[in-house]
Amino acid sequence: MSEIFRQIGAPTPGGIVLVADHASNRVPEDISLGIPPHLLREHIALDIGTAAIAERLAQDHAIPGHIAAVSRLVCDLNREETAPGLVPESSDGHPIPGNIGADREGRLARFHRPYHAALEHWLEVAQPALILSLHSFTPRLATSDQQRPWQVGVLYNEDDRAARIAIPLLVAEGLNVGDNLPYSGRDLNYTMNRHAEARGRPYLGIELRQDLTQTSADHFRWAALLAKIAQRVASALR
Repeated sequence: MSEIFRQIGAPTPGGIVLVADHASNRVPEDISLGIPPHLLREHIALDIGTAAIAERLAQDHAIPGHIAAVSRLVCDLNREETAPGLVPESSDGHPIPGNIGADREGRLARFHRPYHAALEHWLEVAQPALILSLHSFTPRLATSDQQRPWQVGVLYNEDDRAARIAIPLLVAEGLNVGDNLPYSGRDLNYTMNRHAEARGRPYLGIELRQDLTQTSADHFRWAALLAKIAQRVASALR
């Protein structure tokens, strides 16, 4: 049992797997962030809905997952080791006092490096045909007046093979789809850059708008849709 990640379901070589870097809001008891408890339920602490959708994908659609078990406020697992936001001192206008002067190297050694070492081993064993990278985004940042109208975003850096297939499929489902929106995978894509792009593994980076990931019905619906889209993308890539 790891404090850093959970692995749900069993990978099948040549199948589809899921990775969710921000699926948890857990803060270890020996770490104090110094923030009001309600903020741990907000988007700054986790990608709302992703853990539940990952569970449904594993249980109902045989898509196993490697998902984070620690909050991004403790250590952001989808950041380069040198990135300022790896141990954030503020997030969307909220100060994180407990991270000011925190032992950055200690957080890297305890959380970041073991997470990625385990993911690397898991993917080597799985040899997947497609990695589904799952995140979610807030409809509006507290520090901005700009609404984010997209219901789902497809993110990529240099390798857009899966994205180019998935975007029209998602549009055909009647969705408002962001092409490298609400932000660009060319700017923020560490986990997939390391474990997919650097290894030639196809991946589909998905962002779901969080007002659409709140309920059990939402989780079932997105899991079914993402499983269908991922399977069609994997088949088209073969």
